[in-house]
Amino acid sequence: MKKIGLIGGITPESTILYYRILNDLASDVYGNAHTSKVVINSVDFGEIATLQHQERWDLLDALMIEAALSLEKAGVSFIIICANTMHLTFDAVKKAISIPIIHIAEATSKQIVAKNIKKVALLGTKYTMEKTFYTDVLADFGIETIVPNTSDRQIIHDVIYDELSKGELNLNSKKKYIEIINKLINNGAEGIVLGCTEIPLLIKQNDVSVPVFDTTEIHATAVFNLAIKE
Repeated sequence: MKKIGLIGGITPESTILYYRILNDLASDVYGNAHTSKVVINSVDFGEIATLQHQERWDLLDALMIEAALSLEKAGVSFIIICANTMHLTFDAVKKAISIPIIHIAEATSKQIVAKNIKKVALLGTKYTMEKTFYTDVLADFGIETIVPNTSDRQIIHDVIYDELSKGELNLNSKKKYIEIINKLINNGAEGIVLGCTEIPLLIKQNDVSVPVFDTTEIHATAVFNLAIKE
């Protein structure tokens, strides 16, 4: 198995999910005693969140490039950014390194296409829902994307930053998410993209009447499959 590099800490909660998924996959493939070969470069989420709020994506590009180069020097064969929103820095990182970096939206789009779904709803941070870096990738795969209305986007964003990023799971917040999801389904969404790597802590497939795309699991599985490929 090749070594996988994770740019983590964005947030620690989602990085834990990635690590658990990768090790569970290794156990399934190689046997119970086995784990994945992983190097984690955990950045400071407080610094990241502040720069996001300030829209300093130039500085965020630099931080992600530094993290990726460190992982490359550590001998990893593949890199993933353990956060949907920080894929805003994907192109800058890709240009700076000489090893593959796996895009979370591309991996997710392939799963959506495999289910023959043409229209999805995207949940995530305001950056993910309101900027085009994510929906552009989905569109490249022929997938139409809808997002919640302005007030619902704020609810989703606030729960991510105020609760899920800290590992807090609030039943009332879950009910709000499900209400928002149901409105999106009524507006024609055939699938729901959990486009923030913390949302799977709160929302599961059995909460939703249409297919749910857990981007954390999809992303981790995609890089694992590359790492074990001959």
